Amino acid sequence: MILSIACLVGGLILILAGANFLTDGASDVARRMGVSDLIVGLTVVAFGTSAPELAISVISAAGGSPGLAVGNVVGSNLFNTLVIIGITAMVRPIVIGRSILTNDIPLVVLSAVVLLVMGNGPLLDGGSTPVISRVDGLLLVCFFMVFMRYTFAQAKSTPEPVAANDPSAQAAASQRQMPLWRALVYVVGGLAALVYGGDLFVDGASDIASSLGVSEAVIGLTVVAAGTSLPELAASLVAAVKGRTDMALGNVIGSNIFNIFLVLGAAATVTPLPLGGIGNFDLLSLLASCVLFWVFGCFFARRTITRLEGALMAGCYVGYTAWLIASL
Repeated sequence: MILSIACLVGGLILILAGANFLTDGASDVARRMGVSDLIVGLTVVAFGTSAPELAISVISAAGGSPGLAVGNVVGSNLFNTLVIIGITAMVRPIVIGRSILTNDIPLVVLSAVVLLVMGNGPLLDGGSTPVISRVDGLLLVCFFMVFMRYTFAQAKSTPEPVAANDPSAQAAASQRQMPLWRALVYVVGGLAALVYGGDLFVDGASDIASSLGVSEAVIGLTVVAAGTSLPELAASLVAAVKGRTDMALGNVIGSNIFNIFLVLGAAATVTPLPLGGIGNFDLLSLLASCVLFWVFGCFFARRTITRLEGALMAGCYVGYTAWLIASL
């Protein structure tokens, strides 16, 4: 137990340090290349912070633990949407560009719809148990390739100055650039610290949860999901504090799409994934969280997720977790 707690603390320290280095390095590289923080968040930061989910889901699938693989993805996306966006908005209200609301967030909703449809195969075409087949996995990977093609095409266009009225963002944009070699070291070192720290945290948390007799699906939806989402949380919070709300937003959007299309697609390609304890309540909760994210961005506060809305989103996650615990 002492070793598990040490892994938790050590992993958390590495995650926080890695998020700080990654945000600084990625922001500097973005300024040099003339690429918006949103694109950096959708690609470099999102891929780096989704690396723990990719490793754990693929290893779990190959090792005969499909419930952990699917639960990790569903739980991570719920955590990303409700907790990370919620807490980030409480730190600094998130101003959302019009193109993000019309192009990027609908892709997050689409990914949740696709997973819901795949999880209800028995209702649609018969069968006894819901399973994400290898064909489904390859289809998800194809969706991911389309998303990456769209993202890189978007990077060539003129970025929308969504934070032009944010003094902190303007101050961050005017910061003096660091040497290129140092920026690259920050990016690589930050990603390494995030991945290794996430592994340490999940190992410690999983050992503690397993010793308490919690099921594999619940571990995937809660402990492992929260642990593997800590890089996204840390990177988004650090980015928001430094005035890089675009990067925080892009990180969450990119990570959610990466998790379903790439992580789950790669895991299902390795071996078919029975959903096991992951039911429609979990899949519908994921879809509802994505729709709530879109609604709060579209209405009420002129494309801004306010502190109150952020608190409501975080409260929804607390309610979902309470339901999981009550249903054990």
